[in-house]
Amino acid sequence: MTQTMKLLPATTPASQNDPQVLALANDVDPRSLALQGVQRIELHFPKFTDGRAFSQAFLLRRRLRFAGEIRATGDVLIDQLVQMQRSGFDSAVLRADQNIDFARAQLERYSAFYQGDAVVPAPVFARGVHA
Repeated sequence: MTQTMKLLPATTPASQNDPQVLALANDVDPRSLALQGVQRIELHFPKFTDGRAFSQAFLLRRRLRFAGEIRATGDVLIDQLVQMQRSGFDSAVLRADQNIDFARAQLERYSAFYQGDAVVPAPVFARGVHA
């Protein structure tokens, strides 16, 4: 499996006035942005039921080949972490009521995936991996 995403508590301060950090609302099309010099992109989940930031992360990783950090902020729940990691997120700031130890356990639950994703695009059969 890929490297486990970094989990941050809700008390993590937001980046302000850092030209290397870009905070995006979930209705912004990442393809319209100039990403030169950007080292981290913070994608916001205003509600856990709003998944547009998943699409933004996938676009950044697969189509735009963004190699910097992609961080999830906002209403981030433990239930979303595996899909976040598979969509290209490197880190997540957990909502205040989420237990960071339970979150780590969720990420360790699955050792591999059959399907490809934003991080490992090829499915298992195309990677030559035998179960």
